[in-house]
Amino acid sequence: MGTDDKMRVLVYSDDAATREKVRLAIGRRPAADVPFVEIVECATQPKVVQHLDSGEIDVAVLDGEAQPAGGMGVARQAKDEVYDCPPICLLVARRDDRWLATWSRADAVVAQPLDPVLLADTIADLMRRRGANRLTAH
Repeated sequence: MGTDDKMRVLVYSDDAATREKVRLAIGRRPAADVPFVEIVECATQPKVVQHLDSGEIDVAVLDGEAQPAGGMGVARQAKDEVYDCPPICLLVARRDDRWLATWSRADAVVAQPLDPVLLADTIADLMRRRGANRLTAH
């Protein structure tokens, strides 16, 4: 995958401010060695499922505190039901919620309040993983 390619990152939260914080932290390109990012924002669980089912999402960032469908349940459902499910980063309210992220089968966890550098590094890592998986799948 060349650096000219874009990767699509889904950001799910019912809170527009949370989506904006994630979007700003990721930026256009979270690291020099990963492709540019196209952000796909979702505020509802049905839209998340629709986008994940499309196969066009490379990484998903799910808000564990989203209402009415929290990101943890959405992550677990996606890991069970979506073919070639992209890596998922779960945003949790407290560091102590990490065990729930394990239950949800998320690939990474970032606690709130969001540290923009940590979130960008985490997303870049998941993008690298997704890119490597795609190369080995062909």
